[in-house]
Amino acid sequence: MIGWHRGRTGVNTDLYLVIGLVLCALSIPSIMSAFADGRAPRVAAIVLLVGGVLTVVALSNKRGGYAIVDIPAAFVRVIATFAP
Repeated sequence: MIGWHRGRTGVNTDLYLVIGLVLCALSIPSIMSAFADGRAPRVAAIVLLVGGVLTVVALSNKRGGYAIVDIPAAFVRVIATFAP
């Protein structure tokens, strides 16, 4: 498995980072919609929390952490892993 960056626990930190960032990005429109409709953004807040936790886990488990320029490469590695 060339290209996988595993942290101390052996879990793929790239996957955690990508899933966390995607969840955070998807929660933002839901939060805005809930506020526009006058509702409490409960589900969106939970999704944002889970995405934030996954992102922090990825950042803390990868030796040296991630720089901003590493994030697109992490997306490519994760997509390349699942693409045929």
